[in-house]
Amino acid sequence: MAELCVGSVLVTGANRGLGLGLVQHFLRMPKPPQWIFATCRDPKGQRAQELQNLASKHPNLVIIALEVADPASIKAAAAKVGEHLGGSGLNLLINNAGIVKPKTLDNETLQDMTETYTTNTVGPLLMGQAFLPLLKKAAQGSPGSGLSCSKAAIVNMSSIGGSITSCFGWEMLPGVSYHCSKAALNKLSKCQSLAYKEHGILCVALHPGWVQTDMGSFDGHTVGIPLGRVHQLSSISEKETGAFLDWEGKVVPW
Repeated sequence: MAELCVGSVLVTGANRGLGLGLVQHFLRMPKPPQWIFATCRDPKGQRAQELQNLASKHPNLVIIALEVADPASIKAAAAKVGEHLGGSGLNLLINNAGIVKPKTLDNETLQDMTETYTTNTVGPLLMGQAFLPLLKKAAQGSPGSGLSCSKAAIVNMSSIGGSITSCFGWEMLPGVSYHCSKAALNKLSKCQSLAYKEHGILCVALHPGWVQTDMGSFDGHTVGIPLGRVHQLSSISEKETGAFLDWEGKVVPW
């Protein structure tokens, strides 16, 4: 398997859970990215303390305030990332930030459905739009042909809960708005792959598996996977752009 080699990566929702684990993974790489942009709502808050500690030890880690449900916040974050990158582009955008409201079909509300869709689906859409110029610049500046996560890519963190074919997870997490928003995110990933392929940008939806995080724990259920498997990003190629994959690189039916 080819080694994942990126000059810059941005991870949303990076102050805890899977997002924080991704940041730690990139920092531990034999050849870590020159820039790792870790975004969260409140970079100076208590919930970002571990991220702050990492930033104090790693000069290539930059923490940026970002609310993925706020277009103005996204625009401001894109401008800050652009300043740090100078004339180079952003190689890898990982849309990880997400929320879940574990309500049944009978208890689901307009407010919760709207809020969940705004964060889990609309957020990645707006992120792709705002960071497209930097992704295009990275693709143009990367040698070789074809698409890859080392060149320029958008990775949308989805869930098996977004699969219409599979009902896995429904008993543990009967969150209607969450399941629907992730199914929509899978379709968004396909749309992005079709629109951005001509710019040299790979786009995929990724089911990372049940991870031991605050959001991945309900009713006493916690099922974890080795986060190191995310190195499988290096094996994703052009033929898989637009696909919904699991952490082993296998296509997930949805």
